[in-house]
Amino acid sequence: MPPFISEDLEDYVAAHTSPPDYVFDDIATDVKATGGAAGMMSGRTVGYFLNTLVTISNAKRVLEVGTFVGYSALMMASALPEDGEVITCDVSEEFTSIARKHWARHPAGKKIDLRLAPATETLDTLSPPFDLVFIDADKVNYSVYYEKALGLLAPRGVIVVDNVLWGGRVLGPDDPENDDEQGATKSIKTLNEIVQADDRVVNVMLTVRDGMMLIRKRDAHLS
Repeated sequence: MPPFISEDLEDYVAAHTSPPDYVFDDIATDVKATGGAAGMMSGRTVGYFLNTLVTISNAKRVLEVGTFVGYSALMMASALPEDGEVITCDVSEEFTSIARKHWARHPAGKKIDLRLAPATETLDTLSPPFDLVFIDADKVNYSVYYEKALGLLAPRGVIVVDNVLWGGRVLGPDDPENDDEQGATKSIKTLNEIVQADDRVVNVMLTVRDGMMLIRKRDAHLS
């Protein structure tokens, strides 16, 4: 899928975002060797966006749905206090082996707890509250992840959903020919509409990279 903004703009944005330390560069190098999957990595812009959200919210417990090679998990763990934790969910031994290799090399890696199982099952085993939930996994289950995450969210917590613009495909018609093999476009559009109509939450969609939705509980200011 092509980037939502031009490659030149992506490079410009990255050049004007704080550089991460060498471990993150090494993750990026390793993921490039996987070929086409490299575009799935959060990268510097999204990574530091999440890192900043964790920092300013004073989060202690973070839940991530979709680990991939562990870049975003490590970025969020780096912003947590020493007693903080990131629980991250994935099903891929191959890609999470890259994650585990680099987490072991970074001081914040000890704060990450990988749950290697379908996230729809893992989320049912967890207890609230989580201060931040980042959803960036298989798109067909986005609506399921959202509902489960909302039940685990702290009163003043935030859910962050990635890829909500899906390369601009969300503007296309509801036509199977406009969708991909996994039905991701339809699933993302459905999630966007579910959140927009949900009177339990307040949400804002941002044009960061491929689109990110920030969601908080509507009565958070009362907590």
